[in-house]
Amino acid sequence: MFDENIPIPLRFVPSLPVTHATSIGQSVSDRALWAHAERNALVIVSKDTDFADRIMATSPPPWIVHLRFGNLRRAAFEAVLAGAWPRIESLLPTHKLIRVFSDRIEAVKD
Repeated sequence: MFDENIPIPLRFVPSLPVTHATSIGQSVSDRALWAHAERNALVIVSKDTDFADRIMATSPPPWIVHLRFGNLRRAAFEAVLAGAWPRIESLLPTHKLIRVFSDRIEAVKD
């Protein structure tokens, strides 16, 4: 599930099904988004540090992909995310937190 701070629609199409936070309501709170992702065993993709901090004290679900590459123009943002997506998918089954930087990916196991 992409957080509200992720632009939609994205031009690259990830192989995992993607929904956006707005599918569960407008201006949904982080708490509500977390609860929805937890109930439905989803991954939260966000720029929000709160999700990354919260997952460190618990176990999945949800899993967190924390985008740490700052503000980019939409095309550059999509290019970075599209380039990282295969590696993100490969790490998700065994890692609760994946941090994506413009030049690297860091992952934290459960």
